Amino acid sequence: MTVPPGPGGGPSCGGIDRGRFPMAASTPMTGDVFVHKKGRAKLARGRVGAAEGTARPGRREARRLQAAAEQRTEETERRIRRTIEHRALETHFQPIIDLRTGNPLGTEALSRFPGELSRTPDVWFAEAASVGLGYELEILAVEKALAQLNRLPSAMYLSINASAETILSDRFHESLDDVQAERVVLEVTEHTPITDYARFATSIAGLRARGVRLAVDDAGSGYAGFGHLLDLKPDIVKLDIALTRGIDRDPARQALGRALLRFGLETYRTTMVAEGIETRGELATLRSLGCRVGQGFALGRPSLLVNRPRLHLPTYPTVPAGHADPRADRSGRAEPDPIEGDRSEPGPSEGDHPEPGPVDGRADSPASDPQGSADRGELQPTS
Repeated sequence: MTVPPGPGGGPSCGGIDRGRFPMAASTPMTGDVFVHKKGRAKLARGRVGAAEGTARPGRREARRLQAAAEQRTEETERRIRRTIEHRALETHFQPIIDLRTGNPLGTEALSRFPGELSRTPDVWFAEAASVGLGYELEILAVEKALAQLNRLPSAMYLSINASAETILSDRFHESLDDVQAERVVLEVTEHTPITDYARFATSIAGLRARGVRLAVDDAGSGYAGFGHLLDLKPDIVKLDIALTRGIDRDPARQALGRALLRFGLETYRTTMVAEGIETRGELATLRSLGCRVGQGFALGRPSLLVNRPRLHLPTYPTVPAGHADPRADRSGRAEPDPIEGDRSEPGPSEGDHPEPGPVDGRADSPASDPQGSADRGELQPTS
């Protein structure tokens, strides 16, 4: 359609002379607006389509990864459920040694799982917690350990690990009904944090009244370890592996170890246990600092119980000449050992375990036992 000219000769649209009204020449009219908007709409649709084409592969990859993660979670849950249903874990025992005499005072129960050796016990428990089965797996480990308490010499105690969640449960308390509670040491793990120390202390008051002793792990490893030490007032404190590792070559570790030992012995009169002792140098240094109880490669490997504990114990002399008994108070009298218990039945004799291997170096490294690497100082039993 031809637009009739306006009075000034310019084209007219809607009765407006664009010649007389220059602004109208640059201002789109109804038809122009329609065409202009239509073009912009096409352009916008093209841009959106291009963006969607670019984004689709990213969304597909995200969906693929999510599906793979869900599948791994389902497989993990099935594997752990099978383990719990078939009670398919083994309990190994690592001796805890009197550093003055070399005699075993107790033993720590450590879980070992079937399948891939590269999946360490701490990974098993973490995976169980991630699929909502942490409590079930922990209580299984506790029950299997306690079932073997009567097979230990009566002079030895059994140390078991449990999180606050497990300790607060009725089933855990019931599992201690048929055992000698005074021979049980309860190590509080940090699988789940203790959010209410007052409630926790109240809930375990009955256990402590029956003779169960409380141990705090990883002292010296940071705020959490010190928090447990101050709030729980434990009977036994275990010095963290990070502190004992290389303590014979590090004056700073020696100073911290000396301070912690003095704090525990003088403030709480508690038993201090050094974990992860791997070399003679570490052992000698800890003894010189006043530590009288230890655990680690240099003292004994974890193993299954056969007829009696297969404790791989090197023989060490008693307190060296010139060194005071770490138990002695300022008057020179030895303090009673809160964990030695009845000595009426001796520990394993020489015929009950093979001669230990050398401990001068780190030949028995965690790499020899992938399942024990998380515990450090723990190996599969020898036949």
